[in-house]
Amino acid sequence: MAAVKQLNPKAEVARAAQALDLNISAAMGLQDVLRTNLGPKGTMKMLVGGAGDIKITKDGNVLLHEMQIQHPTASLIARVATAQDDITGDGTTSNVLIIGELLKQAKVYITDGLHPRVAAEGFDLAKKKALQVLEEMSVKKCSRDDLINVARTSLRTKVKSQVADLLTEIIVDAVLAIKKEGEPLDLHMVEIMSMEHKTEMDTKLVKGLVMDHGARHPDMPKKVTDAFILTCNVSLEYEKSEVNSGFFYKSAEEREKLVKAERAFCDDKVQQIIDLKRAVVGNTDKGFVVINQKGVDPNSLDALAREGIVALRRAKRRNMERIVLACGGTAVNSFDDLKPEHLGHAGLFYEHVLGDDKYSFIEECDNPQSVTILIKGPNKHTITQIKDAVRDGLRAVKNAVEDQMVVPGAGAFEIAVYQALQEYKNEVRGKQRLGVQAFAEAMLIIPKCLAQNGGHDAQECLVKMLQEHKGLDKCVGLDLVSGEAMYPAEAGIWDNYCVKKQLLNSCTVISSNLLIVDEVMRAGMSSLKG
Repeated sequence: MAAVKQLNPKAEVARAAQALDLNISAAMGLQDVLRTNLGPKGTMKMLVGGAGDIKITKDGNVLLHEMQIQHPTASLIARVATAQDDITGDGTTSNVLIIGELLKQAKVYITDGLHPRVAAEGFDLAKKKALQVLEEMSVKKCSRDDLINVARTSLRTKVKSQVADLLTEIIVDAVLAIKKEGEPLDLHMVEIMSMEHKTEMDTKLVKGLVMDHGARHPDMPKKVTDAFILTCNVSLEYEKSEVNSGFFYKSAEEREKLVKAERAFCDDKVQQIIDLKRAVVGNTDKGFVVINQKGVDPNSLDALAREGIVALRRAKRRNMERIVLACGGTAVNSFDDLKPEHLGHAGLFYEHVLGDDKYSFIEECDNPQSVTILIKGPNKHTITQIKDAVRDGLRAVKNAVEDQMVVPGAGAFEIAVYQALQEYKNEVRGKQRLGVQAFAEAMLIIPKCLAQNGGHDAQECLVKMLQEHKGLDKCVGLDLVSGEAMYPAEAGIWDNYCVKKQLLNSCTVISSNLLIVDEVMRAGMSSLKG
């Protein structure tokens, strides 16, 4: 009888083999859900919410976030996999598959009497060897073509190939536009804007900014070219004082004076904008756009419209930062010292109306350090799916830029690790070599699933790849179209170095921890209520 039972008769306990089975069955159950999603030929999953809302996806991260997982072990694995996505942007499905397979392979030896601690030690030795293989296989590459290959490899596992090929160029150009030498990449400088309009193939990169609101006066121009952009955070409307105050007057004339003084406070600011516009634009056809973070009242809008100035009010704070990066100039908090140097410049500013929504486009900027990916799609499902793919694609390119190296994809890394571990296990003394063998077998789950999802025989594909790999210095992967062995480096199939590194570390740690659990107790306060 478990000691905890004597302390707490209501406690639920699973011990030794039963506890191990509990963990392994949870890991394999989660693996079975996600294994058909792996790779560019993976299938979709349809998630139906409590209110009947539908989400169709094959992104492992989205699935694990959206699914309600009851089992504590499965929930732990799901959290590890989603953490992998949060850090590196990819590898969620692979994470779940490898953890499940490591436990499954270890179970074979543990059933025959191997102690779980010895298996865990074998895993640790195998992980160190696998990281050595990763260092040897990684290739230093960071040209635009290499980044395109990395992005394409990542995106084809998320969306169909035609959309992936379109998004690839968009994402790489977006990252290269915001990249500054010697500074870390800030992906927040890439704005992702969506419009329920046309098809997903109309998604485009705007070398500037798209804002989801427009001018607030019907007489303002809808399109201006060669425009000066004034970015400001100044209130152009009458505001009440922050303290409770009252004004007393003896006659109607005094009241009129007061109203005029209040009005003049705003009019003076508006006049300063108009004077600056006249100074820089003169008699030319150039445009002038004011983008204000605070409000602009109707009288001020009217005065600006008469001068042909486009004014946008209540712009989002994040857009204010991006406008300065995209167009140049300086964001001002006061009009007291307005100079032409404070102005940014854009080749084109126009307003696009879609149903009841207005969108403002700032395009043709000279050297934009902030850009917008404008996602279009016929419905919300498509837009959400592309949004998730774009986020992962951006991080895949960011990883490649920061790592300055990539790893051959298409299952080549896993095959190389398997071959290296088969040789390495002969150097390992004692029972730990069985843990190394289990780790080597588990790595093959990735090429196996890739082959199965491509409609090929997994064993046949594995044999072809292993035969091709033996005696060659080249990395060998799987061609999903023909089912034959191929060279991913020549086909331009590259994975992120940091994704593979994170995979090896997190999978080994979690599977080792789950293996050496010999007792599962449900004896917490909350589970015993009632």
